[in-house]
Amino acid sequence: MQSVKTEEKTWLIIDLINWAESYFKEKGLENPRGEIEWLLRAVLNCSRMDVYLRFEEPLSSEQLSTLRSFVKRRLKHEPLQYITGFCSFYGREYLVNEHVFIPRPETERLVDLALEKMKNIPAPSVVDVGTGSGCIAITLGLEIQNSNVRGIDISRDALTTAKSNAEYLNTENVCFQEMDFLNETKFEPVDLVISNPPYVTEDEYSSLMQEVRDFEPSVALTDGGNGLTFYQRFAELGRSIVKPSGWMILEVGLGEHPQKVESIFKDHGYYSMAIIKDYNGADRVMVIQNHS
Repeated sequence: MQSVKTEEKTWLIIDLINWAESYFKEKGLENPRGEIEWLLRAVLNCSRMDVYLRFEEPLSSEQLSTLRSFVKRRLKHEPLQYITGFCSFYGREYLVNEHVFIPRPETERLVDLALEKMKNIPAPSVVDVGTGSGCIAITLGLEIQNSNVRGIDISRDALTTAKSNAEYLNTENVCFQEMDFLNETKFEPVDLVISNPPYVTEDEYSSLMQEVRDFEPSVALTDGGNGLTFYQRFAELGRSIVKPSGWMILEVGLGEHPQKVESIFKDHGYYSMAIIKDYNGADRVMVIQNHS
C-alpha cells in the first residue's frame, strides 16, 4: 500500500475507501468498493453500515498495518473471506479458512428447500455430506430446533473448522464425524441427506478462477474425474441411507451437469425427482424423494 507507508499522515476511513476504490479498480478487481468495505469491516470489527457511520474516524498505525497486509494478500488473488476469516451464510457469520470451501449464496437455496421438506416432520434426522465449514448442517440445526443433524467430511481440518462454527453459533443439536462417504458402508437411515458435493470435472478445474483454483481446497471442488462420482454414490446408497418418503437435496453444477445427474438417478430406478433453479434462475439443485 504505497500511499499508506508514511505513518505521519492521518488516514480517515473515507480516505481509505476512496483510495482503495481507484487502486483496486486499477489492479483489475471487479468490485473495488465492496472489497475495501469487506476488509475495513474486519480491521474495525464492525458492520458495513458502521464503516460509513464512522467514515471520519482515523485508523491507528496498527490498523493501517493490518489493512496493508490484507491488501497485499488480496492483490495475490487470495479470497477476501480467507483474508478476514469470516463469511456470511443464511444471515449468520461463519469462520472460514483455507481448509474449507467458502459458502456461496446459491447454496442457501438448498437450505430453503430442506426447510420446506422437513416442516411437517416432528424431529427430523439430517446428514450433510461434505460438510466443510458446517454452514448447511449448522443452519438446519438452528432453523429446525428439534432436528438432529450430523455433518460428515473426509477432511479432519474441515471438521475442526465446522466444530468451531457450531460452538461459535451455540449449536447443540449438530454433531460432526470424519467419514469417507465414497467408501463407507454403514449408515443409519435419515429423513434428509443434503450435500454440496465436489462436482467440478478434472478438465474444468484448471480453468477455474485463480481465487478458487489456487486457494480453495481441491477436495471440496473436484472429484478428479467426470464430476459425477458423488451423485453415483448417492444413487447407489439412497434407499439405504434415506428413510422411505425421505429426501435427498443435492447441489449440481452448471451446463449439462443437472441433466447428467438426473440420468444417474433415473438409471437407478428413482422416479420422484426435480431439478430446481437457484435465485439466479440457473438449474442448481436436484431434489429426489425415496420411494423404496
